[in-house]
Parts: sequence; C-alpha cells; structure tokens
Amino acid sequence: MSSSLSIRERLAVLREELASRGYDGFVVPRADAHQSEVAAPRDNCLAFITGFTGSAGLALVLADKALIFVDGRYEIQVRREVDEALFEIRHLHNAPIDRWMRENGVAGMRVAFDPMLVNGELYDRMAQAMASAGGSLVPCDGDLFDRVWKDRPEAPLGPVRAMPVSIAGESSADKRKRSGEAVRQAGAVALAENLPDNIAWLLNVRGSDVPMNPVPHSFLLLEADGGAEWFVDRRKLGNDLADFELSDVRISPPSSFLARVTEIAGKGPVMADPQFAPVSVRLAVDAGRGRLVSKASPLTLLKAKKNAAELEGYRRSHIEDGAALTDFLAWVLREGRRREGTATPLTEVEAEARLLEFRGRRKGFLEEGFRSISASGVNAALCHYNAAEATNAVIDSRLPYLIDSGGQYVDGTTDVTRTLFLGPATPEIRRTYTAVLKGFLSLIMAQMPVGTQGHQLDAFARRPLWDLGLDYDHGTGHGVGHNMLVHEHPHRFAKVANPYGLEPGNIMTIEPGYYEAGEYGLRVENQVEVVASAPGFCRFASLTFAPIDLSAVDISEISRSEIAFLDTYHQRVREVLMPLVLEETRPFLIDQTRPVAERS
Repeated sequence: MSSSLSIRERLAVLREELASRGYDGFVVPRADAHQSEVAAPRDNCLAFITGFTGSAGLALVLADKALIFVDGRYEIQVRREVDEALFEIRHLHNAPIDRWMRENGVAGMRVAFDPMLVNGELYDRMAQAMASAGGSLVPCDGDLFDRVWKDRPEAPLGPVRAMPVSIAGESSADKRKRSGEAVRQAGAVALAENLPDNIAWLLNVRGSDVPMNPVPHSFLLLEADGGAEWFVDRRKLGNDLADFELSDVRISPPSSFLARVTEIAGKGPVMADPQFAPVSVRLAVDAGRGRLVSKASPLTLLKAKKNAAELEGYRRSHIEDGAALTDFLAWVLREGRRREGTATPLTEVEAEARLLEFRGRRKGFLEEGFRSISASGVNAALCHYNAAEATNAVIDSRLPYLIDSGGQYVDGTTDVTRTLFLGPATPEIRRTYTAVLKGFLSLIMAQMPVGTQGHQLDAFARRPLWDLGLDYDHGTGHGVGHNMLVHEHPHRFAKVANPYGLEPGNIMTIEPGYYEAGEYGLRVENQVEVVASAPGFCRFASLTFAPIDLSAVDISEISRSEIAFLDTYHQRVREVLMPLVLEETRPFLIDQTRPVAERS
C-alpha cells in the first residue's frame, strides 16, 4: 500500500491482508510502542489509514465497515479529516471500542491487534468484550503495516544529547538507586520501561527522534539494585560518550528488549505499567514463565516531583518565554489593527511564524514545545487546530484571536494560552470570556491539602461556565516535563478520576476554555508550580509571565479577591518583563497590566 493511494484504496489493501490471515478485524491505535502522544511518521498508522491527524484515537477496521474513536477535543476536526462514508465516528470515552465489541461482536469473530501498540488496560477491556460476545482478540504476528504500507518511512535516528547534572539537579546513578529501591518495594526484580520521558529523566539524556519532543525512543530494564540496561539504537549516541552518565549502563539494541524481558522473568517478578506498557511485555513475561507486577511505573511519580535545580530552570525559561510572548502579543495587536481591511491582512500562519521568531531570540530557546495553535474566530473553536494555507484565517477586530504555544528551553518547557481582542467583543463573548477567566482565577487562587487529586479540583475551573449552562470537553490542566514532553503524566485536572495527589514540586497547567462550534473559541492558560502554603496545605504559584487581556471582561462580575489577584499578578508581570521586552512593546505591557480599577 502506497501513500499515493486514496484512503478507500488503503482500506481495501488492508482488508485483503486481514482476510489472508483469517482475521475479521484489526485495531489501529493512535500509538507507537512508547505510547507517544506525537508519533514519528513511521508510526502514525492511524493517520495513514483514516486521514485523522489528532493525537488521541483509534480505529477498528472490519471486512464490511470501519469505525474511528476520538475524544471531545477532536469532534469537529475528525469530521473535517475523515470520510464519514468510510468510517463511523464514535466518542473514545463515551462510546468506547470495547462497548462496541461487546454489543456487536459475534461468535467466532477474530479481531487482531499489534501487541506492541496496545497497552495492558486497553487490551483487558477489549479482550473481555470480545470474549463476552463469543469472539477473541488475537495478537498479530509482527507489524502488519510493514506488509501493507509499501513506502513507509524509516524509524527515526535523532541524535541523543546529555543533560548536565547542573541542570538535571541529580545524577543518573542516584536516580537509578532510589528508583531501583521503589522497584524492590513493589516486589519485583526489574522494571520494564517503555516511556521515553521516564527513560530520559532516569538517564539524564534528551533526544530528537520527533521534533518538539526531546526524548529518545528506546526501552529500558531497571533492576532492583539500580542496574540498568538501555535498549537504544547505538547510532543515536555518536562516538563520544564522555558527557553521558552511561559508564555502568549496559547498552543493547531495541530488538533484544522483549527477549531480555523473557530472560529476566525467569529470575523473579517483572514490573510493568498497565496503562502504558505494551501487551508484548506481558506476553514476554509469560514466555519466561514469570510473574507480572502490574503497577504504575515508579519513574513516573519520581519524575513529577521536580528538584530545586529543575524548578529554578522552569522559572528562568518562563521569564524568557514571557518576554517573547508579550512582544508577540503587542505585535499582533499593532499589525492586526494596522492591516485590517487592506490587501495584506494579518493571518494565522504569519502570526505563528512570527511568534517562533520572537522565541528564537530568547536565551536558552531550543525549539517549539508543540505546534502552536494560532487560531482566529471559527478556527479557535477547534481545541487542537493548526493553521494551514487552506484554513488560514485573518486576524482582525471582528472575533477573538487564540494563541496556545510553548517552547523547549535548555532548562525547562513552557505552555501558555492567551486570547487577544483586537476590537470590542459581543455581549455573548464578553459573558463567556468572563466565565472562562473566573474559572481560571478560581483554580489558580485555590489552596488545598497536600495530596489533593486533580479531579477534586477540576470543578473549580468549570463552575462559572456551569452557572451559564456551558462546559468544555477537555481537561483543565496537565503536568509539564523539564525540557521534555509538554504533556507529562501522571497529574491531570479533569473530570475523570486521577489517583495521584499534588505536592510541592509538581508542575501543572491551568487552562479552562469555551468553544462555540462554528463561531469562536476562548482559553486562558498559565503554567504553575505547586508550592507549600499553610501547614499541610499547598497552592499554585504562577510560572507564566504574560499579561491577560481584560478588555472583554465584565469587570462587575469579578470579585474583590479576584481583582486583587489580577492586580498583583500584572504588577509582577510588568516588573519582570519591562527590562526584557522590546521598546515598542512597553506601551502595550503598561496598558495590559494596569490596575483593574482603571478599566471600569
């Protein structure tokens, strides 16, 4: 199957291959062997077979029909990208694939899957559903897409770099020692790890296999005594390893990972994360007649509690990033207004490129943290929109402009959203934007007991919108890596239960929004650090330094405490950024950070 074939033709070739193997269906996740949110081109099989380019979803291809499952962030996007004559669209969580299997499977039905791409939790749900319908879930022998995708890209070979201990804040040897102790306490002799950011954190390395995701694709076995075997393509490391902390780390090819899991399983229990480890790890343990300890990887939680050096890096990078973003916002306001109605109006694509230029001038900037969401008007109603020539909208005074962006810096990762108004807002937008801002303030101003979980706080940000009978179909915030992934597990603010308690040292985003399909979108986002407050309690300290546009806010709806917070925050933004921004930005910064009392 070639990339030049239509989606209909690709489906036909895939179905021929399934029939030749005696399969009635095949599961195509939006995942690679590392459960990466952003897959390398080689691993983006879901996009290849469906046309859907979002970061979450999966498809089920059957002989006579096909389905695609996506979450609420992509309900509009999936209908733009996927032919509904070829795929039935379903909600990833509200109408999941296992429910469909349970309700529509038939006796003797064999649905195949790639055990390197399906995690333990998803496998268990699908296997139970198929069994209840009298069918079976069958592991596919080898990578099926290697057979049907003839011009499939090669696996990435991005160079790996060392993260200095001065920036990482702790040696790899010390990390491996305390991580190994966590493995021992879990009753295992080794941890089988496939998450690239966990491995990068443990070994103090960063990678470049996928742009804007500075972690190398690899696997790892961490033994209870702190010994480690790293399964990575040796070509990524180069010839000079002097800067790396790998003298006592065994390096092996990725192709030997599962065989080594089988071998070590003969020595004792092997630990793997059921949410992220591929089912192939479980099968490898079974092949070694071993026992699987199915628990969350201890690396995930250890990584999430940032040390003093990491926290200082976040603070430095956010100051640099805030200067870049503020220069950009001032530029958009000037250029958008100046060029409105001319033959060359300001557009989303031009603005996105200019923001990258502003960031590129800042100290320590390496690359974008993710593809910016530069969205005006209707396009901003798509939570994960990316500007393209075919959809490139004008930024002008008629509708708000939303910019969600971030940067990878040598000592931190940033993620921030601002909604900018070039002209007066309609009464409806003023009402909803005020509710979004109040939700943002409600959560960022909260104080909570140490150990409070994300879902216990999520409603703080939604309540003002709920009062209007409105809501948004995405989470309210997520963890952020240290010059790693912008979406870092395990902490989340969302309606879905998250069992991980917050503690000082965690890094989160707070980002409520509202999206009126076909009309506009609004969001305000700051990155925050969880810090200690009253004994046994913690609160959020903002890392983001950038003015919040209050021109479309109904000030009469903002409480005294919220006004005090905004004034204090904006005063600090002005103090920190004034020496760093461009001369032409300063009037904008002064205007945007003036006290609320001067706006009413």
